[in-house]
Amino acid sequence: MSQKDYYEILEVTRTATDVEIKKAYRRLAMKYHPDRNPGDKEAETKFKEAKLAYEVLSDQQKRAAYDRYGHAGVNQQFGGGAAGFDFNDIFGDLGDIFGDIFGGGGRQRRQRTQGADLGYELVISLEEAVRGVTKNINVPTWAGCETCKGTGAKAGSGPVTCQTCRGSGQIQMRHGFLTVQQTCSTCHGAGKVIKDPCTSCRGQGRVQKSQTLSVNIPAGVDTGDRIRLAGKGEAGMQGSPPGDLYVQVHVREHKIFTRQGNDLHSDIPIDFVTATLGGEMEIPTLSGAVKLAIPPETQSGRVLRLRGQGVKALRSGEVGDLLCRVFVETPVKLSQAQKDLLRDFSESLKQDNKDHSPKSKSWFDSVKEFFTDSK
Repeated sequence: MSQKDYYEILEVTRTATDVEIKKAYRRLAMKYHPDRNPGDKEAETKFKEAKLAYEVLSDQQKRAAYDRYGHAGVNQQFGGGAAGFDFNDIFGDLGDIFGDIFGGGGRQRRQRTQGADLGYELVISLEEAVRGVTKNINVPTWAGCETCKGTGAKAGSGPVTCQTCRGSGQIQMRHGFLTVQQTCSTCHGAGKVIKDPCTSCRGQGRVQKSQTLSVNIPAGVDTGDRIRLAGKGEAGMQGSPPGDLYVQVHVREHKIFTRQGNDLHSDIPIDFVTATLGGEMEIPTLSGAVKLAIPPETQSGRVLRLRGQGVKALRSGEVGDLLCRVFVETPVKLSQAQKDLLRDFSESLKQDNKDHSPKSKSWFDSVKEFFTDSK
């Protein structure tokens, strides 16, 4: 291999940081890797050059020697240059980089496969969401086999060492001059196999069943909140740890109240006499009936606030309000006598020359001004 400048090979400056050097090497390694360029001798040469440059520049002591003495400062460390260089040693140390290329190659530790997480949508009422409730739910899932206690092996027997990987859970694969490790396909990384499987679970260590769980729903939850039940998901294979169960909360629509944050909203109908003269009416809240004072001359759309009659926040503990939007209901099915009384009332309003409908007057004035300006 020619003695090219290592910084030029990696296409970085001499002041490049360790992160920049690693990033440059990663890019070149993926570009020129022999598996991506089968039969391309030039690509293989560039790959080896990048590998050697990275080995030197990623080591602080070797880089310092190279910066001071050039190739002569590091050739001794490689036993006389590239001829005595063992690429497999470097590849073994850089498993994190080749994990990106081979999808997890390099050095791996044996891991047991954890059971899958489960999701469950729980529908509750607004009252239950505000006050909190405990619900029992039935969840179909995989549970640990009681016959073999989750081991997957028949009673009196147990897992034995996998002969394919000899218990390591990994097998070595050759890619040209590169050796990488992959998960053993026989034991799936467990390092052990079951020769005499349990007849109840067929060696899986788990069986399908439904489990009934008690879920504590705290006060103040809302649609979209999620409650995690650790270890209540699917059981893992052959005694592996179970996953979790995530309970997704959905609050049903209420006939009277709607919720916005910690506040409740409600539309309250009132008759025009109460709206005009004012009064008091009994309205429902989630904590019981209360009196709502209607001020005189209340207009439709006015919002009256009842403090502390909303929802207690799940985390902060603050309590919202109940916002009552009133609307004046027009009377229907009037008798002739009632209609005559209304006409007389309307005439009396016109005759006393007082501004009984300020919003109407303001609106008509705006309309008159609009038509005048548009001419």
